[in-house]
Amino acid sequence: MITPESLNIHPELPTQKDIPIGIIGSGFIVNDCHLPAYRKVGFNPAGIASRNQEKAQQVAKQHSIDTVFHSIDALLEDASLQVLDIAVPPNAQLEIILKACKKNHIRGILAQKPLGMDYPEALKAVQACEEAGIVLSVNQNMRYDQSVRAAKTLLDSDQLGTPVIANIDMRGIPHWMPWQADLGWVTLRIMSIHHLDCFRYWFGDPVGIFCSVRSDPRTSFTHTDGICTYILEYANGLRCIGLDDTWTGPAREGCPGDVRIHWRMEGLNGLAMGDIGWCKDPYTSPSSIRFASKGDTEFHQPSWSESWFPDAFSGTMAQLLVALEKNEKPAIDGRDNLMTMALVEAAYKSVASKRLVTLDEITGNTFREGPH
Repeated sequence: MITPESLNIHPELPTQKDIPIGIIGSGFIVNDCHLPAYRKVGFNPAGIASRNQEKAQQVAKQHSIDTVFHSIDALLEDASLQVLDIAVPPNAQLEIILKACKKNHIRGILAQKPLGMDYPEALKAVQACEEAGIVLSVNQNMRYDQSVRAAKTLLDSDQLGTPVIANIDMRGIPHWMPWQADLGWVTLRIMSIHHLDCFRYWFGDPVGIFCSVRSDPRTSFTHTDGICTYILEYANGLRCIGLDDTWTGPAREGCPGDVRIHWRMEGLNGLAMGDIGWCKDPYTSPSSIRFASKGDTEFHQPSWSESWFPDAFSGTMAQLLVALEKNEKPAIDGRDNLMTMALVEAAYKSVASKRLVTLDEITGNTFREGPH
């Protein structure tokens, strides 16, 4: 019998759950996702700091965090906080990571995606952590959506056979943050990065990407990449197609809406389809999956109560804590995440040059080299 447990939808948890975690940031993603998920599995957020101390105090009170630091620098000085959860806008993240790398007591960092404003900035973060001996991981939390993990299990167990084609079709209206208005970009680095990383999680690195974008009519500030379409080409013939439609028709302007994120993958021996619950109301709705292989008479449709938001966020912190506990690389390793950043960068270059852009053009084919 196929069950959620047999599909490996739950993350491995560390043996020691009470390691003190220093939280940097106090926005929605911390208050509504990280902290509820951490408390649910028994993790220990022990201190918090934010650029907005009043907001940090409110979040600390809501989630029973004992210590509110008067500044981020003050949190970084606390030697009891050896693991950091950095959840700030991308234009503020590198500076904090570089400061953390100067503190000898810090052992691990969970950084937000995107890891930097661009690929070179992400590379600086990775190299700094490697030189400091800090384990860096990235909060690519869609990898811990339950349907996404179930699909990975199907692929790894060869229930679908050799992959032929896959797609992620998002008809969703993200909540853009105020800081995005200053950056000039929205979807590729903030939303599409989830889907591009998901394709990498499922299938590995593609050769390159075609990408075409247009502005989103609903987003009022100047931006280039509101609605994004892209095709990932793999050497073995696999094609992955993404459509990130942040408009979805006038769903907020008086027209009935069709808001959703669907994914589908087809192999030589079977197919699987999923629906991500994040786009539903409430956003804590569980995702779902249907799949079948040759010889099945009907689709398997296991179900679960967990959801991407907030439950996946326990998985991203758990894989860092497990890596520290076992002295091994985390599942979402900072250096590996450079390839996701390179894929996003290649998408922007494809838009500008109107052609397929290979990952080697971005990385110089040196991304996997660690410190010497």
